[in-house]
Amino acid sequence: MGKEQLKFNSKTIHGGQFPDKAYGAVMPPIYQTSTYAQSTPGGHKGYEYSRSANPTRSALENSLASIENGTYGLAFGSGLAAIDAVIKLLSPGDEVISTNDLYGGSYRIFKRIFENYGIVFHFVGMQDASAIAQYINKNTKLIWVETPTNPMMNIIDIKAVAALAKKHQVLLAVDNTFATPYLQLPLDLGADIVMHSATKYLGGHSDVVVGALVVKDKELADKLYFIQNASGAVCGPMDSFLVLRGIKTLHVRMQRHCENGRAVAEFLAKHPKIEKVYWPGFEDHPNHQIAKSQMKDFGGMISFVPKNGSYKEAIAIVERLQLFTLAESLGGVESLAGHPASMTHASIPAEEREKSGVVDALIRLSVGIEDREDLIADLNQAIQ
Repeated sequence: MGKEQLKFNSKTIHGGQFPDKAYGAVMPPIYQTSTYAQSTPGGHKGYEYSRSANPTRSALENSLASIENGTYGLAFGSGLAAIDAVIKLLSPGDEVISTNDLYGGSYRIFKRIFENYGIVFHFVGMQDASAIAQYINKNTKLIWVETPTNPMMNIIDIKAVAALAKKHQVLLAVDNTFATPYLQLPLDLGADIVMHSATKYLGGHSDVVVGALVVKDKELADKLYFIQNASGAVCGPMDSFLVLRGIKTLHVRMQRHCENGRAVAEFLAKHPKIEKVYWPGFEDHPNHQIAKSQMKDFGGMISFVPKNGSYKEAIAIVERLQLFTLAESLGGVESLAGHPASMTHASIPAEEREKSGVVDALIRLSVGIEDREDLIADLNQAIQ
């Protein structure tokens, strides 16, 4: 059986991977080198300088392409470096339609960096995919989607947005960080580009910062490889090795994240002191049926608001947590809690933030792979 025909769980371990040519090492060696010997000018074995390519990074990029059902993978120094490369496909005057509920760092690089270079961004609600059409004009070049969104867990119909993008010859990029390819495959649903903060679930152990892009089209891949090499925001060989190792257990970790996420979401939904729980697995969650059709399960990311919630009450709850760690980021084996208004989304103006539901009382959980009874007990004692 060819490695391209493997099912997902096998792809995480074997997809795009081959024993090292030098000594047959099963895990790719960490090629901690900046340059490579040449026999004559231009005479090398595929590698000449590690900004352009490194064997350990190549192994990671091949794995990324495999698990996303893509053809070309690119690994960057961070998720934001990957986003930076995508926006550099555009020119001054080009327009981008982005979901209005997105990671604060994505909003910041769009508004504070690229608007200065004449790129125009429109932040719109995308729960109804057909509503996006009114924002498309002759200058529109890219639609930027997160699903589930951060932190409101809104679900966007990738297939419907992809049909719209193709009709208008616009690129569609999907941030697949929350779902991971274990839960959804945007390229199979019609997206042109998949982006990951591989720092999160792909690495899975909160010990590395890496970004990723995956595409199918060679012309698009060549443009992105050029930008990657010219701009230089690549990840190092040790970081590549760590994410590659993380990917090999992605499927077993994600299964537990989903199981624990469901248990925690159901506990919070029944808690008398909780006003609202945002988790795509609930039947009354907006676009639940779309989530059900485009995702294999519903993930371990949950947001909630305490009753009569205030900034002060939300802070008190996260400070009382003992097993959940109060920290930025998500997707590690350990459970984390965050307060988006003052942490991950602090760069979004309060007025804009609250329009999309990111109120001062909102708490976001990244549910880890501990025993669910311990996680529920910790939440119970923190919500007073």
